[in-house]
Amino acid sequence: MLAERPALERRILTALEATPPRIPILVGGCGSGRTSLLGRLHEVLGPETEYVDVERIATTPERFLSSVMHATRCQAPEMPPGTADTGAARAAFDRVCHFLEHARTTNGTRVTFLLDEALEIRTFESFPGLRGVLREFWQTLCESPNRFVLTTRFVTRTIRLFRDAPERFELVHLPPLTPREVTATLARLSIGDTHDERLELARVIHALTDGRPLYLRLLAEATAALDAGDPVSALAAQMAPGAPLSMACRFCYELRLHRARGYGALKAILQVLATEEPLTLTEIAHRVGRTPGSTKDYLSWLEDVDLLNVRQKRYSFADPMLRLWVRLHGQATPPDDEDLAREAQEYAVHRFPYMEPAMAIAESPAAATDGVGRDRSWGMIEID
Repeated sequence: MLAERPALERRILTALEATPPRIPILVGGCGSGRTSLLGRLHEVLGPETEYVDVERIATTPERFLSSVMHATRCQAPEMPPGTADTGAARAAFDRVCHFLEHARTTNGTRVTFLLDEALEIRTFESFPGLRGVLREFWQTLCESPNRFVLTTRFVTRTIRLFRDAPERFELVHLPPLTPREVTATLARLSIGDTHDERLELARVIHALTDGRPLYLRLLAEATAALDAGDPVSALAAQMAPGAPLSMACRFCYELRLHRARGYGALKAILQVLATEEPLTLTEIAHRVGRTPGSTKDYLSWLEDVDLLNVRQKRYSFADPMLRLWVRLHGQATPPDDEDLAREAQEYAVHRFPYMEPAMAIAESPAAATDGVGRDRSWGMIEID
């Protein structure tokens, strides 16, 4: 299930059709729809496109080159003389750059490369002669007649790294889905018997997932699988160990922590903020038993991988759903059914004020039920 995002597609296609073509960088967190959008572009642009999952194959320059050349359907250009005279890693990277710059389709036309998680090219910075790999990569893309679309899940890091990049690079932030887009998605999933019911479900699911496409899909599918169609109960079930939404949160949590420094201390800070947020630097330092100086470093590393936001010197989770997951799974024992139900209820209570008022259902006794008398209290407890 892909949420249709025609405005984003048009913006990217407009960038590619400019003279010279601009180079869009699709920036969005885990589950924001970056790879799905590349899939849509592949469908729209057809056989002139070549998809490369940089994250999957960026191990060594030599193996990266081998993977790219093995998978390509393009006409590979002849290598310039002297390419193999340098060290193996340097020579392999030069050949990759030459391929991206000069490759052609089988018809001899230019290629549109879709480079997923393109910042992983920085993996090669540790190899001899490749300290400036990112700038060389920029130069290759800018000098090529081919077209490129890049993605990355690291928003803060990308803004910092591309601050002085050539003007042809265009950062395209992937926003959360709107309630209207959520409603359309539910209709394609055949969730909700009536339009009004889908509006109500969309309003609730949008608030619970913060409009993040992956979370939305998993929670919508789980809600559809329940006879009662209750998103809060579905959320509780999806936070259980091994459930799809829980596994998606775990992947995001572990991946981002491993891209930062100070793994153990960072986990401690996240567990503190999962219990209470927002907190100041001093409050966090006191709770984790570290100096304000070292705590400031830890917090900056968490910001750099988009796990935390800071507003008015107070720190909080960037992803509310991930905070719920850490509350449940950052304990000595796995959560039981009672823990899951309680935490899902509390999370929903705090998220529901963020529901779009324009889509609100009239507050009346009839609003709690649909036309067939089905309960629509979403499993919520009453609070006086």
